Amino acid sequence: MEKQEAKRLGHRLVLVVYPFQSHINPMLQLATILYSKGFSITIAHPQFNSPNHENHLECHFVSIPDGLSKTNFSPSNFMAAISALNSNCEAPFQQYMEEMMKVEDPHDQVAGVVYEGFMHFAQAVANNLKLPGINVRTSAAATLLLFAVFPDAHHEKGYISFPESLSQAPVPELQSLDLKGILGSTEIPTPILELRATVTDATKKASAMIVNTVHFLEQQTLTKVQEHFPSPVFSLGPFHKLAPSASSSLLKEDTTCISWLDKQAPKSVIYISFGSMVSMDEKELVEIAWGLANSEQPFLWVVRPGSVRGLEWIELLPESFKERVEGRGCIVKWTPQKEVLAHGAVGGFWSHCGWNSTLESVCEGVPMLCRPYFGDQGLSAKYVCSVWKVVLELEGVLERGKIERAIRRLMVETEGVEIRQRAKDLKHKAELCLSEDGSTYNALNELAQHILPFG
Repeated sequence: MEKQEAKRLGHRLVLVVYPFQSHINPMLQLATILYSKGFSITIAHPQFNSPNHENHLECHFVSIPDGLSKTNFSPSNFMAAISALNSNCEAPFQQYMEEMMKVEDPHDQVAGVVYEGFMHFAQAVANNLKLPGINVRTSAAATLLLFAVFPDAHHEKGYISFPESLSQAPVPELQSLDLKGILGSTEIPTPILELRATVTDATKKASAMIVNTVHFLEQQTLTKVQEHFPSPVFSLGPFHKLAPSASSSLLKEDTTCISWLDKQAPKSVIYISFGSMVSMDEKELVEIAWGLANSEQPFLWVVRPGSVRGLEWIELLPESFKERVEGRGCIVKWTPQKEVLAHGAVGGFWSHCGWNSTLESVCEGVPMLCRPYFGDQGLSAKYVCSVWKVVLELEGVLERGKIERAIRRLMVETEGVEIRQRAKDLKHKAELCLSEDGSTYNALNELAQHILPFG
C-alpha cells in the first residue's frame, strides 16, 4: 500500500503512549514507521513526561489529563504509576475518541487504536467504540509468556503461585532460561498478579499484536506466544532501525562524547549505561569506578544525575580516581546511545539489559556485559547470555575485582573474541531481516494490510 493511497483513503491511527523514557521512544519510532506506510498519526499521551512534539512534526499530539503530579516515579512504585494512569486516563481518552469519531471528513477516519501494553485502558475504549485495538509490546516477545503462564489469575484460594502456574501451563523455552531463578520462588505480590491478569485480558481482546523484536531472535518463542494469544503477532523490530531519526529523549544528550570516541582506538572502549530508571547506592558507584580504573580499558560511562541515591552526580568520586583515568575515561550525564553503539571505537557495552539497549547492541554487533536490576531485564539478560550467547553476566554483589576481571574477559581475552564474533553474526542476520523481503519488511506490509480492512 503506497503512502499516498492510504492517505487518500483516510486512515488515521491513534497511538497511546506509556510515559516513561524506555517506552516513549519505541512508540514514537512505531509512529514514524506507520506514517511511512501512509497512515495519519495521532499521538495520545498523558500530561506526565510529555514527549517533545517538535521532534515529530508529521504527527498530531493530544495530551490526556492524567491526574498525576510531578511525582518521581521509580521501579519501586511503578505499579502505582500504571494503576493511576489507567484509572485516570480512560474517561478523558474515551471522550476525546468519541469527538474524534464524529468527524465526517472521509480523509480522516479512525482505523484503530494502537496502545502500549501497559496502557490497557485503551483496549477498553476501543471495545466501547467498536474500533480495533492493536497491542504493542516494547519488550521481548518472551515477556508475553510471563503473562500467559498465569492462565487463571483468580484461583479459588487466591492468586496462584508462579511455580504452580508453570506446572499448569509449562513453557519449555522459558523453563530452559530458569525463570524460577529469574523471578524467584516467593509468592508474587497481588498487585502484580492483578496487573498481569488485566494486561493479559486486554491483550487477548486486541485485533493484533505488534512486538519490537526480530523474528529470528525469538522464533520459537513467537510460535509459543501465538498459541496463547488469538490475534496475529507482527514482529516489526527493531523499531529504531526502521525509524532511525525518531527519538524523544527526556534527558539532554551530551554529544561531546562522540568527539572523545573519535580519538580512541577501534573496538577499545567499554561503554557503560544502565538506562533511564536504574538507581544505585554510593558503594556501587565507587566499586564500578575502581573496577573501570583497574581494568586499564578506555571507558565511556553514563552516570545519570540523581541515579546514585543521596548524590547529585559523581561528587563522591575521589581525585585519585580521576587522576588515574584521566584521558582514558569519559563520564557524561547522558548520551546519544544509538550513535555511541554504532561508533567504531566501542568494543563492548555494560548494560542493565533493558530491551531497547539490548536490540540496539545486537544491531550494531556489540557484545555485552550485563547486570539486570528489575522488571524484564533479568529475562533479557538470560536470553542474550544463554540463548544468543553474546553476553557475559555480572552476578552477585558488585565488587571492583569482579568488575575488572569481567571487563577484561569481554574486551581483551579469548572468550571476548568468540562473543564478538557471535555478536557480529547476529548483526548480519538483523540486517537481512530489514532488507527487502526480509521478515521485518514483510511483517510491516502484512500489518498494513491487516489494518486497512478495518478503516
